[in-house]
Amino acid sequence: MASSPIETVTYRDGDDLFDAVIVRPDAAGPRPAVLVCPTWVGRDAAMEARAARLAELGYVGAAIDLYGVGKRGTDTASCQALMQPLIADPPRLRRRLAAAFEAVRGQDGVDPDRMGTIGFCFGGLCSILTARMGLPLRGVVSFHGLLKTDATLNERVHARILVLHGQDDPMAPPADVGAFAETMKRIGAEWQLHAYPGVVHAFTNANANDRAAGMAYDAEADRRSWAEMVRFFGEVFA
Repeated sequence: MASSPIETVTYRDGDDLFDAVIVRPDAAGPRPAVLVCPTWVGRDAAMEARAARLAELGYVGAAIDLYGVGKRGTDTASCQALMQPLIADPPRLRRRLAAAFEAVRGQDGVDPDRMGTIGFCFGGLCSILTARMGLPLRGVVSFHGLLKTDATLNERVHARILVLHGQDDPMAPPADVGAFAETMKRIGAEWQLHAYPGVVHAFTNANANDRAAGMAYDAEADRRSWAEMVRFFGEVFA
């Protein structure tokens, strides 16, 4: 399915201004929408490309912004400087995710009752968090996401959760996976995890090539995880 040209829309959280890149499918009628939560770099060309791929599937793809208009990381230090204040201030991160959700939900051509999120790395944590916040989503997907989530959240989870995980990811070690599973059990969430043996962090990022640091692209895991996401949304949006 073809997609239309991209559109940038702005939204606010208090005095802070953000922008999202929206890509609509070439299909009539209200369509499901999927928010793309970015890596620690912030919304970049890679995340916009994922939004375009979602539009090709017939969904409204929305690459969201969590840092503010024009704020993007360029190296490890700047990415850390942008991400860590949000990690350290969960209410602010939740407000920004909620603001992005409402901005996309109100767009022309979006079916407000069929919404989902995906995310990569830090964005994977954010995608899971949108479900933990109790947002009215059908499904959320984490690609090589950080699995440390706020255990104090007790909101009812409406969304089904899919975790696509590198089994040897040092940033989501077995202890985190076990704690995540216990949290999902405690809150009664409907969830599943697919672990790819021998795969480490950032397996969907074609530029990741530092296996010693636990980050490496894996073409097969990239392909299989995207196919699993396609199957998942086909079910939850049916």
